[in-house]
Amino acid sequence: MKFIKTTICAATLMTASAAMTAEVSGNVALGSEYFFRGVDQSGGAALSGGFDVNFDSGLYIGTWASSIDFSNGPELDYYIGYGGSITDAVSFDVGYLMYGYPGDTSNDFNELYGSVSFGDATVGMAYSDDYFASTGETTYLYIDYGFDIAENRSIGGHYGTISADDDEAYDAVFEDTIADYSVTLSTSAAGLGIDFSLINSNGSGALDADTEFAVTISKSL
Repeated sequence: MKFIKTTICAATLMTASAAMTAEVSGNVALGSEYFFRGVDQSGGAALSGGFDVNFDSGLYIGTWASSIDFSNGPELDYYIGYGGSITDAVSFDVGYLMYGYPGDTSNDFNELYGSVSFGDATVGMAYSDDYFASTGETTYLYIDYGFDIAENRSIGGHYGTISADDDEAYDAVFEDTIADYSVTLSTSAAGLGIDFSLINSNGSGALDADTEFAVTISKSL
């Protein structure tokens, strides 16, 4: 009986170990500027990087950080999610993301997110019950589309729009910014990823900037 119990216990541990097989990856990047939903976060060059743990089941956890210019410290994010395939051409991703600003925790906020990809196109949303700087409930909707244009070269487009439950509180911080859009040309050389992006948003006042050009060089670890 003891032998049977030991065998069952060992088999259970082996099964659990196989189910929890994971791959750890990382990334580091240097960009001429860091934009989030069309709004400049860094006011200049930004250094960023992160780590991800991806399990065979589709579950993943990770963290990402970037230098910013509006807080005494970096942006520091944590997330957990689950993704997989529905069919050969359709996949999904859902998760929970915590945006942290150690230099000013009043800016911290969380989002639930989800997306569905159809071939080269992705549609998604992110919901926060209290957005950045306590600006209230928001829902962000977006669509991305990308495709190869030549060997080692691809182009991608993005359009996103946000709706706020408390327009007055949101506009006081983001100056009526409700939509952002970008086009990015991606390539690689010497083991580095290189992105050239044109970025804009429809904000007013200080956020009503001309179309911005940004270059990001990244390395997978």
